Amino acid sequence: MSELHRLERKLLFALKGQGMLSVDELIDRTSLPEASVNRAALWLSSKGLATVREESTSLVQLGDEGRRFLREKLPERRLAEAIVKLGGEATLEQAALAAGLDDRETPIAVGWARRKRWIQIRRGRRGTIVRVVNEPEIGHDERLLQAVSGGRVPLKALPRDLERGFELLKNRPQAITSRREAHRHIGLTKKGESLAGQVSEVEEVSQLTPELIQSGKWRSIKLRRYDIQAPVLSHWPGKKQPYRRFLDETKWKLVALGFKEMIGPIVELMFFNCDALYMPQDHPAREIHDIYFVKNPQYGSLDRYKEPLENVKSCHEDGWKTGSRGWGYKFSVREARRLILRSQGTHISARTLANPEIEIPGKYYSIARCYRPDVVDRTHLTEFNQIEGIVVGEDLTFRDLLGVLENFAIEIAGAEKVRFRPDYFPFTEPSVETAAYKKGVGWLEFGGAGIFRPEVTLPWGIDVPVIAWGLGVDRLFMMKTGIDDIRDLFTQDLIWLRRQGLV
Repeated sequence: MSELHRLERKLLFALKGQGMLSVDELIDRTSLPEASVNRAALWLSSKGLATVREESTSLVQLGDEGRRFLREKLPERRLAEAIVKLGGEATLEQAALAAGLDDRETPIAVGWARRKRWIQIRRGRRGTIVRVVNEPEIGHDERLLQAVSGGRVPLKALPRDLERGFELLKNRPQAITSRREAHRHIGLTKKGESLAGQVSEVEEVSQLTPELIQSGKWRSIKLRRYDIQAPVLSHWPGKKQPYRRFLDETKWKLVALGFKEMIGPIVELMFFNCDALYMPQDHPAREIHDIYFVKNPQYGSLDRYKEPLENVKSCHEDGWKTGSRGWGYKFSVREARRLILRSQGTHISARTLANPEIEIPGKYYSIARCYRPDVVDRTHLTEFNQIEGIVVGEDLTFRDLLGVLENFAIEIAGAEKVRFRPDYFPFTEPSVETAAYKKGVGWLEFGGAGIFRPEVTLPWGIDVPVIAWGLGVDRLFMMKTGIDDIRDLFTQDLIWLRRQGLV
């Protein structure tokens, strides 16, 4: 009894014989602020005197993009309808212009239209050709936009088919938002009801002041006893963002293994991003739906690389002296000068091969932020990190590469099993795709690797084996921590961030 705080006493009086009351009702009865009511309820609950029941409801409402979609239609629908009006097939440029899509919306519209199987795209003489293959039916996402157009709607109140629409729209930034509203009700236990009848309204003093001592009132007052086991508010000290810490730790591990860091620009020449990696200039991965093109300036300079440029050009056209037949087309130097946002970290490996100070033998790594106009969902972002590595030296074999990849998966991602399967990349032969398994996560693919082809190394005068890999370091972190949504890596959710440990 003497250990009850004055806030606990007030709550006991307010709850006596009342059953379960909401926090708002208790605020009215006690004239206490919400924080004091909740704190007192927590204390009483920890002593077995009260029960706290929480119910939460998810409310769904439109975001800024969702309201725009409602006004203007989804970008993919505008694109598909424009293609239909153009005869069912058109160039991507014509269709985007007819649909009123800007450079930002076009790749998004293409991605979603393909995902919904409305259109197909192919490479043609006039550029990228888009064709409608299925009638664009009204989908769950569009029906959901209409359903919540009037304001916030409880998620549980939506028909089941619209829950699929909610999952789709969650992947589109600012299209739709959900917010959980918690409702707390508090009531007394039998022990609490019994105690409430014994509590007096005598006010206890929690602090002995100079006035009480000087006046002598300290002799007649009742001092409150302190419960050193009473629960207190959690304290959250500052700490490094968990994914940032993981990247730093990964760098230190690589440095400890003797790797040196490679660096390269974010705004890159198509030459290093694709051409120097023996990727043909008509490859689909070089289209607008897979690469961000710089609008101004559009082109950079290759004057520093005149001789290697000619070597790469010859490799593409006829194989040069590499022993291959090349790709058999007319190489465009203008295309090689095109400026883009790097779409893969391997361009840094190409730049390292171009560095006359490269060490042979040598080991190099980079962790690079890359950019692709992907549809954002739980496994894809438009910005992502790749960890790249190359080892240059004589007598290197494919077995050496597999050993490095297995070490990465086990030591950095905490994987339990690793498996490899053959794959294809224009710049490596042989090539392999790496997947790792961890209990509770399952199998996760996180990167490709191989031995650089002569068409990649010989133009720079390097005639020894180069093993190379490019791994999705975002996915390595997801596996290590058990995260199943890549967006959580960059979240500003304070609850999630506070729960992450320091080790």
